[in-house]
Amino acid sequence: MTLFSPLTLRDVTLRNRVGVSPMCQYSSTDGFADDWHLVHLGQFAVGGAAIVFTEATAVLPEARISPHDLGIWQDAHIDMLARIGRFVHAHGAVFGSQLAHAGRKASTMRPWEGGGPLGVDQGGWTPIVAPSAVPFDAGYQTPAALDAEGIARVVRGFARAAERALAADMRILELHGAHGYLLHEFLSPLSNTRTDRYGGSFENRTRLMLEVVAAVRAVWPERLPLSVRLSATDWHDGGWTPDETVALARLLGAGGVDLVDCSSGGAVPRVRIPLGPGYQTAFAERVRRETGVASAAVGLITSPAQADTIVRSGQADVVFLARALLRDPHWPLAAARELHQEISWPKQYERAKL
Repeated sequence: MTLFSPLTLRDVTLRNRVGVSPMCQYSSTDGFADDWHLVHLGQFAVGGAAIVFTEATAVLPEARISPHDLGIWQDAHIDMLARIGRFVHAHGAVFGSQLAHAGRKASTMRPWEGGGPLGVDQGGWTPIVAPSAVPFDAGYQTPAALDAEGIARVVRGFARAAERALAADMRILELHGAHGYLLHEFLSPLSNTRTDRYGGSFENRTRLMLEVVAAVRAVWPERLPLSVRLSATDWHDGGWTPDETVALARLLGAGGVDLVDCSSGGAVPRVRIPLGPGYQTAFAERVRRETGVASAAVGLITSPAQADTIVRSGQADVVFLARALLRDPHWPLAAARELHQEISWPKQYERAKL
């Protein structure tokens, strides 16, 4: 098993183990994909990646991180996503979306505009929602705690988004349960102070995640794989832990999830994270080893040798890259050449193999 070995998840075979991690572009109007997204995502398929995920894609209008986020909350969003998918699939990659709800981190500015909370007079919105009425940080909106009706709306939003993804001929989905967004907010005691059936115990805090997985799996065909991204730890006392990640991964696998994408952090600001090459890979290795569910590693994976070692040594089944692919969208082609492994080049680029 190497970085360039194929991997089959359900009825979908990936040509190698390199995936494009969801990367927010903050370049949509009213949630619509446009030519920027076509070129941005299409280049990764041409460059040899096996999975091309959209950025975090809002399942409801209020689920956006910023007013400029990609969306999949209305049928009108389908056509352009389908166009992108046709291009990605034509060049050998598998196209999919990361379905997301920003929760208490919604209604913020784009990073290059400051990234902080965005007032209604600046194009933001209110209320934002969360498991509990606890703001992310000083200066952020205090979210409205979701009631039963609001929770049902969220679950329906994810399921309807999955139906639209299928209509756009996507062949893999990822649910965003990391980085302090809504599903992660329910998991973490740092953001979930509820005392009802959605708060307190591990069983209660994981309830919404499992309800969303069940709702999505009910409409997402059996033949197509489903992934979940988790923050494996909050890096904070009293927060979500690696042990809980493993326990949840077992439940996710039993519920029809095929891949657990292991990231970390984001629940609360100003935590100390021990950054270093592959600093989150151990979480992916533990999930894979202790649960039998396929895992993905992400975070400061930059060199071909490093990525290949992660797969060869059984630390993860897939390696997701972000910044490395922004720097070089053809990273997989160059990596295969460096590692002396086989990869199919686009015919238009074959002269560069020599």
